[in-house]
Amino acid sequence: MPPELQLQPGEEAAEHATLARLHLRLAAAAEHTGLLDVAYTVIDTPVGELLLAATPAGLVRVSFACENHDAVLSALAERISPRILASPERLQAATAQIGEYFAGTRHGFDLPLDLRLTAGFRRSVVEHLTDIGYGSTATYAAVAALAGSPGAVRAVGTACALNPLPVVVPCHRVVRSDGSTGGYRGGPDAKRLLLNLEAAA
Repeated sequence: MPPELQLQPGEEAAEHATLARLHLRLAAAAEHTGLLDVAYTVIDTPVGELLLAATPAGLVRVSFACENHDAVLSALAERISPRILASPERLQAATAQIGEYFAGTRHGFDLPLDLRLTAGFRRSVVEHLTDIGYGSTATYAAVAALAGSPGAVRAVGTACALNPLPVVVPCHRVVRSDGSTGGYRGGPDAKRLLLNLEAAA
């Protein structure tokens, strides 16, 4: 870029502020006119950046950085709607409650959930995960029994691995029968951190 067209530091900051204001106006207008099908935001947490996405029905996706947020947004565009926009305002309640959870002051979430990204037996498993109390764990076999299919231990593992709402829907509380933590969508370190956080409360 020619030197005469380069922005000075103050001008660059002003341009960023203008773009941010325009983005907020666009998001508000899309929300007001019903054109915003999926709102999202990215927040910092002790387990890294989490992408939160919501439809008008409720929180539809929580994803870890290791899942590639751009890929997650592309999948949401394909499976739900291409009308996706960063709109932290719609995610304020979720952001606040997740912050309280990591601060150790919240032991359960009170958010509307949109479970359209899971179906069949996997959805049944996801719906039963909230039965596992804060600070407690259950084995994959126990969750299979709760979901009505005692022999479907491997399928429970798959359902937990594909849980679209980790942290909020506590698949991290499901462990192996030998007491080891097992797999986790956010990786083993994230799972251990969540379990240790709850155990310390």
